[in-house]
Amino acid sequence: MTAAFPEGFVWGAATAAYQIEGSAGTDGRGVSIWDTFARTPGRVRNGDTGDVAADHYNRWRDDVALMRELGLTAYRFSISWPRVQPEGKGVPNPRGLDFYSRLVDALLEAGIEPFVTLYHWDLPQALEDAGGWPARATAERFADYAGLVFDALGDRVHHWATLNEPWCSAFLGYGSGVHAPGVQNGQRAVEAAHHLLLAHGLAVEVMRAAGGPDAKLGIVLNLEPRRPASDAPADVAAARLADGMLNRIFLDPLFAGRYPEDVLEHLAAHVSLDHIREGDLRTIATPIDSVGVNYYRPLTVAARRGEPLRGGAAPAANWPGEEGIGALAAGLSTTAMGWPVDATGLDELLVRLRDEYTALPLYVTENGAAYDDKPNGDGFVDDVDRVAYLAGHLHAAHRALAAGVNLRGYFVWSLLDNFEWAEGYDRRFGLVYVDYATLRRTPKRSALWYSAVIAANGLGAG
Repeated sequence: MTAAFPEGFVWGAATAAYQIEGSAGTDGRGVSIWDTFARTPGRVRNGDTGDVAADHYNRWRDDVALMRELGLTAYRFSISWPRVQPEGKGVPNPRGLDFYSRLVDALLEAGIEPFVTLYHWDLPQALEDAGGWPARATAERFADYAGLVFDALGDRVHHWATLNEPWCSAFLGYGSGVHAPGVQNGQRAVEAAHHLLLAHGLAVEVMRAAGGPDAKLGIVLNLEPRRPASDAPADVAAARLADGMLNRIFLDPLFAGRYPEDVLEHLAAHVSLDHIREGDLRTIATPIDSVGVNYYRPLTVAARRGEPLRGGAAPAANWPGEEGIGALAAGLSTTAMGWPVDATGLDELLVRLRDEYTALPLYVTENGAAYDDKPNGDGFVDDVDRVAYLAGHLHAAHRALAAGVNLRGYFVWSLLDNFEWAEGYDRRFGLVYVDYATLRRTPKRSALWYSAVIAANGLGAG
C-alpha cells in the first residue's frame, strides 16, 4: 500500500531570511531586531548571531541547484525587510530587491515555484525604536513595504504570505521576551498581536489593489491542538483558554471578523483593549486566498494547582494569565527541542480548520524536527528519527486529504540547517547538513528520502 497524493500537489521546503542569508551588513542592508537581540549577551545560546548563518546570500545559486537535485516543486522563503528598506520606510534599497529578483528568476528557471513570505520576524530596528509592533504606525509601514516588494516581484511570484507566525512575533517578542526584541510586557504583547493582524489586512488590501488575478494572498499561522489533561472542569477550561490565546485569537478575526468573546473577557481582566479601533476587524478580515499552517506538536494542558516551581522563579508569561496553565509531557517521545512528537495533531488541526473556519486551500508551510545530527565517519547524517517524523506527518496530511480537506501542499522545515533563533546553531532542523566551519552542504538521509517521496508523489503506508 502507498499513500498517493493528488496530481499537482506541491512539494517544498522552507527557510527564513535571517536564519540562512548572513551578510548582515552587506549591500545596504539595515539592522533588524534580531541583529540587536543576538548581539545582546545572554539572549542567544553560545552568543551566536545570524551574521553569517548559512551564507545563502552568497551561495544562493548552489542552494537553488540543490533544491533542483532534490526535486522540490516549490520553495518558501522570506524577504528581509531591512534588506529592502533599511530604516523600515522610504525608497527601497535596489540591491536588496535585486537579490530577491535574481533568486526568483533562478527558481523559475529550475522549475521551482517561489512562495514568498513578506515578514519572518526581522523587523527593522528603526521601527522598533519608534515603537515596534505595539505601535499602529508599524502596521502602516508594513503595508507600504508589502506594496514595494509586490511591485518588484509580483509579475513572477504568485504565492504570497504576509506574516509568518504572528503569535511568536507578539507573544515571544513582547510577552516572555525570549525572542527579539526581548520585551516582557503583557500589554505590549497584546497590542502587538492586534497590530500584526492589522498589518496583514492592510497589506492584503494594497497587494489586492495592485495585483492581477494570479496573485494568491494569504498568511502563515503556527497552530496547535490544545488538549485538556483530564475531564476536570479546571483542565477543560485551561485548554479552552490556551486554544483561545494561540489559535482562535488569530483565526476568529481573520475569518469571522471578531475576537472570541472568552478571549476578550480574559484579556480585559489583565490589559487595556483601547488599541482596537473601529474598522480594524473589517480590515483584518479582508478576504484571502489560502492559509499556511505551521505544525510541530500538540500540547496537553492542565490548570496549575499550586505546585511548587522548580528551578527558582517562574519564566515570564507569553500572554497575560498564562501563569495559570501548565503543559504536560503526556508520555510522548520528544525532539531535540523538547517538543512532543504526535502526528495525529496535524490531521486533527487541518480538519478543524475546514470544519470551523474555511474551505480555502491550505498548505502545511512548515513541519519538521530538530535532532542531534552528527555526521558519521563518511560525513553522512543518517537521521532516521527525522525520516520517521516526516513520514508520520505526511501520513497525517494524507488522512486529512482523505477526509476532504483542501490541502494543496507540504513544506518541510527546513531546507538547510540554520540559525535557530534563541537556540543559535545548536538545533538542526535541516534536510541538508551545514558544516558551519566550512559552510559545505551535505544532504542527509531525510533529504534523499524526501526526494524519493516527491518523485513518487507519495509514500508507503504506515
